[in-house]
Amino acid sequence: MNFNEIKQLIDIVDSSDFQETIIEQGDVKIILRRASATAVISPPSAQTGLEPAVTAAPLTVNTASIVQKDESKLGLIESRSPIVGTFYQSSSPDAPPFVAVNDTIKKGDVLCIIEAMKLMNEIEAEVSGTIVEILVENGQAVEYDQPLFRIKP
Repeated sequence: MNFNEIKQLIDIVDSSDFQETIIEQGDVKIILRRASATAVISPPSAQTGLEPAVTAAPLTVNTASIVQKDESKLGLIESRSPIVGTFYQSSSPDAPPFVAVNDTIKKGDVLCIIEAMKLMNEIEAEVSGTIVEILVENGQAVEYDQPLFRIKP
């Protein structure tokens, strides 16, 4: 199931009177709850049943692709947050940042960490290129689909 399909499901539930919807497809289970609850995507675990892996945005948030081209910035690509959490530039307070402006990166390089529900999620580059701009500060709360970096491919 891709993000566009998940977005469509969120939009359907958001425009309905449903308080909670559970959707299972293969090894993916999505639970959508109204109000302060969030969408949870969980792969099955052999020992414990289900174990949360990714938390998406509340139902009222407009979702989109994680990486999106920004035509107004002369071909720059925005790397966007795939989850809600806290942005960290390095793996620890005394470690150097993963990337800085003007650094050359390759697809798959770690750009930052986003802490969500006490889990540290490494965010990797979706494209190779050069970091043109870092759009958030270390320790700042970020929303789902919020631009984090601008990259020149």
